[in-house]
Amino acid sequence: MSQHHNEIASGRRAGVLDRILRLFSEVKPGEATTVLLMLFNIFLILVCYYVIKTIREPLILATGGAEVKSYAAAGQALVLMLFIPIYGWFSSRVDRVKLVVGVTLFFVLNIELFSLAVGAEFAYVGVVFFIWVGFFSLTIIAQFWSYANDIYSKDAGNRLFPIIGIGMTAGAPVGAALAERLFNDGIAPHLMLHISAVLLLVTLGLYLAVNGRETRRVTDSTASQEALAPGNGFALVLRSRYLRYIALLFILLNLVNTTGEYLIGKLIISEADSALASGLAADKGAFIGAFYGNYYFWVNIVAVSLQALVVSRIVKYTGLRGVLLLLPFISLGAYGLIAAGIGFSAVRWAKTAENSTDYSVMNTARQLLWLPTSREEKYKAKQTVDTFIVRFGDVLSAGFVFAGTTWLGLDITGFAAGNIGIVLLWLGVAFLILKEHRKLSQATK
Repeated sequence: MSQHHNEIASGRRAGVLDRILRLFSEVKPGEATTVLLMLFNIFLILVCYYVIKTIREPLILATGGAEVKSYAAAGQALVLMLFIPIYGWFSSRVDRVKLVVGVTLFFVLNIELFSLAVGAEFAYVGVVFFIWVGFFSLTIIAQFWSYANDIYSKDAGNRLFPIIGIGMTAGAPVGAALAERLFNDGIAPHLMLHISAVLLLVTLGLYLAVNGRETRRVTDSTASQEALAPGNGFALVLRSRYLRYIALLFILLNLVNTTGEYLIGKLIISEADSALASGLAADKGAFIGAFYGNYYFWVNIVAVSLQALVVSRIVKYTGLRGVLLLLPFISLGAYGLIAAGIGFSAVRWAKTAENSTDYSVMNTARQLLWLPTSREEKYKAKQTVDTFIVRFGDVLSAGFVFAGTTWLGLDITGFAAGNIGIVLLWLGVAFLILKEHRKLSQATK
């Protein structure tokens, strides 16, 4: 039955916004307003994060180097081990609105405290800030997608998540471009943090607007408004074979990506030193900050194009399989080129291709994986996987970097070859996930 006939049968006709959004994916009558609110919400979250992320890079690289940047991921994992039980405890005592508001206000306060610390140039603030940014970014984004998984059914999520994801991929280049402009204009990093705090506060109003609309729209909304059942996110992951496979996939994915970022960090420090020696740059931190602003900008321009024009088509015609398997094949090609010993410019664009696919196609796959799970798994287990498990992959990457530089004497091509082997393992786990997803989807119909 055509979409027009479906509208007649349901007694509802598509509005102007519904028809416009159908350029990107299938949108049913009455869905557009909430989708746009969600899209704008994640857009602002990503603008906020990328301003913060770009501030982070010169603070850590100019003071600690690429190795310290890699090792600091272990600190992020330790912080998350403490945070996840607290998050589980809090989510079992408040409804979803109070959960979102409480966590968001906690991070706004954190940003303002770091603004003071960066402005005062406290010792080791770069390392502490790096650890916090990794904790903040994963938690705030995971919470958004937990909420999205809660308000949308599996069918609606498959149709609408690719559209909402446009806000995520669009917010990233806007945030990166804003950060680059502010750096080039000589705006102090501690003042830039105030902008991020304000943006995060605006997202609270959008959450409240969406929650009000969905509460009125859904006839039986009582269950979704209640606090979650008691339980621990770690236990939920260990209890489910499907979630264990997802956790393993994310460890391998992040191990590959973080090691790749280490390679970029090593190369840009070398480029910055050369620019200083030749007189092309006057300040190492500003050179690195401007590079990362431009690098993130182009990564995310490609990502938003993929998200807007390609991802929904992949989901429609190939389902989860297409969006889950594309990135590892691109990563094989990227690290194959790096292992062959190509130059800095080629490494940059190989990583641009990998990261842009990760931020668009693979990011949609990450969210679709949770649609057939329970509410407790959507919030608690997802928070565990998207934060601690991802950072555990960073810890493994730090171990890989330490072993490779200290014991094995690996150069950039050697690390790239190691990544190729890990990607092959990643592909095997992805096929196991697809098998379990089919079983779970059939059981929840």
